Amino acid sequence: QVQLVESGGGLVQPGGSLRLSCTASGRVFGFVEVAWYRQPPGEERELVAEITTDGRTNYLHSVQGRFTISTDNAKYMLYLQMNSLKPEDTAVYYCNAVVSLGADGSTWHGWGQGTQVTVSS
Repeated sequence: QVQLVESGGGLVQPGGSLRLSCTASGRVFGFVEVAWYRQPPGEERELVAEITTDGRTNYLHSVQGRFTISTDNAKYMLYLQMNSLKPEDTAVYYCNAVVSLGADGSTWHGWGQGTQVTVSS
């Protein structure tokens, strides 16, 4: 079984920075696709950033130039560097990954439990 566990959320002032981390543990052979989503209070979950199967990165328009998604494939870690944070970035952030389980081509797709990010003065 695979688990995704996020960390790094918290309270930050507008203009500040945070780095979210997501660790994949268990029967992990590698990342296939990874993404960060967020769910603001009272709103639906939305895609913030992703790295696709072919290595392309895509970002929500409102975070373009401020957020950066990256991975450390040797450590099975996923990151979201968030700079110039705004109050509207306040949300629960979730990592999402398609994980390879081995050379047989089997995969696992799942979510982390979420981490709260609050941007407020």
